[in-house]
Amino acid sequence: MELDGKVLVIRRIHVKLRLQAAPEHHEAAARVHGFFAASCPVYRSLHPQIAITTELSLEAVP
Repeated sequence: MELDGKVLVIRRIHVKLRLQAAPEHHEAAARVHGFFAASCPVYRSLHPQIAITTELSLEAVP
């Protein structure tokens, strides 16, 4: 959040995605992470007025 005059405004959002999946699905998940935002209604509503970045953390299923 940043001040714009005396008003707090959102300039950027960073989303951390944590996914538990079997190792054989990690490559597909990483590939989907590369383009899923284009189909996300929230992303498309806010971008480009608010910069949105994502980070994917893949974990093996316990």
